[in-house]
Amino acid sequence: MNMASIEILFLLLIFIRVQSTSEEKVFVKVECKTSNKGQYGQQSMLECVIQTTQNVKDPKIQVVTWEKKGSERTLLTYYNKTTEALPGYSFAEPSWNDRNMNISLLITNTVPNDNGDYICMVITDSGIATQFTSLNVTAKYSKPTIYSIPEKITGDEDVTLSCNSEGYPQGQLTWLDEHNKTWEGKTAVETTDNGLFKLSSNLSLLKNSIFSKYTCVVFNPSDNKEEKTTLEIQAKLLSVADNEAGERFLSSKIVAPVVVIGSLIIGLLLALLFYRRRSAHSPDNQYI
Repeated sequence: MNMASIEILFLLLIFIRVQSTSEEKVFVKVECKTSNKGQYGQQSMLECVIQTTQNVKDPKIQVVTWEKKGSERTLLTYYNKTTEALPGYSFAEPSWNDRNMNISLLITNTVPNDNGDYICMVITDSGIATQFTSLNVTAKYSKPTIYSIPEKITGDEDVTLSCNSEGYPQGQLTWLDEHNKTWEGKTAVETTDNGLFKLSSNLSLLKNSIFSKYTCVVFNPSDNKEEKTTLEIQAKLLSVADNEAGERFLSSKIVAPVVVIGSLIIGLLLALLFYRRRSAHSPDNQYI
């Protein structure tokens, strides 16, 4: 605990003692938006303002602190006319001063780790107040990527389709065939370095029961569809079949002429043999 934190704690204890022994209490309160929404990679704001009773005229702020539950470090501190904050945190109003009752916190680059509950505490020359608020962070899931194992689908062997997508909070992947029938794959969830969830799903297909296309759909935690990708398997199978048909056609074009020519040669040989035999048995040949 640094010197500034000790002084703030000491000042807080003094105000608590004064308020507990005072016959006429002057109330200062902080009003915060209960829940705030944040988008991954964008700015987020936790909205809080100071409200005072009619008895308080022109209040002056002496201390402001912002903390996140579960974190040991204070995000922002204003004390003794000086503001100290961790990188990425600041007052929402750049020209903020001790007469400005808007003490909202600005997060410049929202990440999944910013998701959670926050505590805002203020000390003015008229009293102290504390309030809680929360930030719900979301990251739209990426368009799923699909690949097959093996990469070349011939229909002669079993196939595994794999689908991946990243987002936040944790969602789910679902497979659909060409008839929109749902297929459940083997799903795995990993956390990336930037805090996003990487969803993976493997769908095993038997060689005799492969449909023409499969669609991988990613749903967010609210069960709303965000993105989908379709893999056309029939096109791959047809290309293989076309190649095989082409090879058969080419073979037939080569074999057919050979058969015809061979038949002609055999016919000519038979005709020549028949002619010779006939000539050998003719009367003229016998006389000679």
